[in-house]
Amino acid sequence: MLDSGLLLVTVVAFLSIMVLMSVWNQRKLTGKLPPGPTPLPFIGNYLQLNTEQMYDSLMKISERYGPVFTIHLGPRRVVVLCGQEAVKEALVDQAEEFSGRGENATFNRLFKGYGVVFSSGERAKQLRRFCITILRDFGVGKRGIEERIQEEAGFLLEAFRKTNGDTIDPTFYLSRSVSNVISSIIFGDRFDYEDKEFLSLLRMMLGIFQFPATSMGQLYEMFSSVMKHLPGPQQQAFQELQRLEDFITKKVEQNQLTLDPNSPRNFIDSFLIRMLEEKKNPNTEFHMKNLVMTTLNIFFAGTETVSATLRYGLLLLMKHPDVEAKVHEEIDRVIGRNRQPKYEDRLKMPYTEAVIHEIQRFRDTIPIAMTRRVTKDTKFRDFLLPKGTEVVPMLGSVLKDPKFFSNPRDFNPNHFLDDKGQFKKSDAFVPFSIGKRDCFGEGLARMELFLFLTNIMQNFHLRFSQGPQDIDVPPKLVGSARLPLKYTMSFLPR
Repeated sequence: MLDSGLLLVTVVAFLSIMVLMSVWNQRKLTGKLPPGPTPLPFIGNYLQLNTEQMYDSLMKISERYGPVFTIHLGPRRVVVLCGQEAVKEALVDQAEEFSGRGENATFNRLFKGYGVVFSSGERAKQLRRFCITILRDFGVGKRGIEERIQEEAGFLLEAFRKTNGDTIDPTFYLSRSVSNVISSIIFGDRFDYEDKEFLSLLRMMLGIFQFPATSMGQLYEMFSSVMKHLPGPQQQAFQELQRLEDFITKKVEQNQLTLDPNSPRNFIDSFLIRMLEEKKNPNTEFHMKNLVMTTLNIFFAGTETVSATLRYGLLLLMKHPDVEAKVHEEIDRVIGRNRQPKYEDRLKMPYTEAVIHEIQRFRDTIPIAMTRRVTKDTKFRDFLLPKGTEVVPMLGSVLKDPKFFSNPRDFNPNHFLDDKGQFKKSDAFVPFSIGKRDCFGEGLARMELFLFLTNIMQNFHLRFSQGPQDIDVPPKLVGSARLPLKYTMSFLPR
């Protein structure tokens, strides 16, 4: 009985402290923040948000408070940016001020501010410069990486042919191929499609990618200080992240044993060589922790986002057979069926380019961008954001901004075609984000999307088990990421 009483007192005391801390944080100097709904102690604006439809919830609040507003995600106070104008003003026009990395509870438990993606300040700048240089050295943006993608596309086509037109789930067919491209850069080799460890890694990455998009994932982002101690799916996500770190660590150790400082074989070798060069620098950012975390960043990002976009793209093409037919016609006319597509072919294929851009725009992989943080007291429009304020750019609101796209909620490749049928760019096309923390793998991703999709379309008709009208294209979950519904399809040789 006494133990129960002490437990109750402890719980009440803990909750009271949390409430007082929440109130204190909300009363601290706030500068002149944008308007927003009044928060409650500790839970913030939780009652006004649907964690299963977080993007839609935030956009609904913006209808009342405008394109720049303040919201409290539990005890976290963040400023939300909606629409092309607000996002560009912050991330491009005031890029340096908005270049800090904000909180991401799911990943921060493992990364803790290390690695190129989740770091800030000088660490982020040094790692980003290094990554861009090394990726370029290993062929990204050049003929070398194109040949790797074409080789992998050949393996993918062969895997599809072996299905003999049977109904399959394309998820891991696509993720294996995409992952092998980035694996060849960071590890120096590809995985066999039937490698059990490789398939396990892909399943873990898919699960981790999905978790922040779930209702529980969004709850964890708000109340991680409590939920990290509780059982639930968040613990599974942490375990899988740890397994991925262990895998990368093992790969790094293998490279160390056979390293030739005069002949780097891959990204890991190049980082190890830089570590040797700076071993006498006490302030170096080139150490084992940043190597493991940066490699994990690149491996994860280079696998799931592109493969998920391809998976959704196939679904959209089956939903719109008229678009599929036009892509087939352009491929036959420009490339033919006797040679493999080249990246330079896109310059003569405006319709296919428009389709790929529209898939990315419509699918909107990451509608809520990774949180930023202002690096100093920052004047933004008529507001004053204190140093450290978290900022959430709503990339989905840019990709669906009606000022740039006539029917933003419709899938229509004409959004990227002019009156003469030529491809046209749009300032609101930001699937890779913009500014100083945009995705430095954009060039690789664009090449992969074009080459994988054109290789598939050159060789196959896409077939859904039912009619196009039965295809459900809305995303499965809408948290920080959009995911297509799980589906099966057939690849029929042309």
